[in-house]
Amino acid sequence: MSQQSNLTKDDLLRILELMMLMRRLEERAGQLYGMGLIGGFCHLYTGQEAVAAGIQNNLIEGDTVITSYRDHAFMIASGADPKVVFAELMGRETGCSFGKGGSMHMFNKEGGFYGGHGIVGAQVPIGTGLGFAMKYKEQNNMSVTIFGDGAANQGQIYESFNMAKLWNLPVLYIIENNEYAMGTSVARASGDVALHKRGESFGIPGSKVNGMDFFAVNDAIENAANLIRNKKKGPMLLELKTYRYVGHSMSDPAKYRSRDEVAEYRKNSDPIMNLKNEIIKRYKNIKDDILKIDARIKNQIEEAIDFAKNSSEPRSEELYTNVYAAK
Repeated sequence: MSQQSNLTKDDLLRILELMMLMRRLEERAGQLYGMGLIGGFCHLYTGQEAVAAGIQNNLIEGDTVITSYRDHAFMIASGADPKVVFAELMGRETGCSFGKGGSMHMFNKEGGFYGGHGIVGAQVPIGTGLGFAMKYKEQNNMSVTIFGDGAANQGQIYESFNMAKLWNLPVLYIIENNEYAMGTSVARASGDVALHKRGESFGIPGSKVNGMDFFAVNDAIENAANLIRNKKKGPMLLELKTYRYVGHSMSDPAKYRSRDEVAEYRKNSDPIMNLKNEIIKRYKNIKDDILKIDARIKNQIEEAIDFAKNSSEPRSEELYTNVYAAK
């Protein structure tokens, strides 16, 4: 049964608020970067919010999520305070990685989020290892391991697939196909653009999902989680077709695609607008609730930015801490 019928009004408003919070955080992060308050690499998630929200809505305690450097939204989804996200972006000691990781290396272990990783595809063997740990400890959980369409051509992905299937690990591999690996379209970088079929030679079933539709993502994750956790059918692979409205990073002017292409997605496929319209269609007199959510998010984000601005930078001695694990 589709979860569209199971989600209550409160559920939908909660999910909408999460997605709106992700969007607002990324928009303000982009502005702060332009002002010079955020340095280094910065990869925004604008347009892809339905993916992170759909995944988070189906997690249980003990599940884990790991992704690439486009990680701010997953921090928010895992329950992290926007204050520690902005503090990390601005390189402050109150950040989630004490101001030493920046945009690409955010972690919230308490929320089951095992990071942002800056090396393309490097998170996939780690996510597979998290799945191995779950099976070894006989936990009824799954490791959600996310990578992009560019990383889908990395050799370490297929080494991970082979081991995961060999040991039947509880791993849900997710390809966030946002159509461009940095500045190269999928069609120009992949001999076979049906990325959901990449696991077939290893015996890993895959399917393609509309990643711009929260309900489609939610249903796909729910079904996969049931097969992996309850029926021990892991690993599995989902290709979530999504789209980023901004460049690969803040230094990317995205001249490899037309403005009309981006405008078309914003107009007809925006995940937040479509979810908002669905809620308004289902429930009368709900617009005031949505306006209150919007106002609450704006205040929350500005408070988080103020917190980050007023936090101290790491002391010089911190260069030598957290480098090696203590024994």
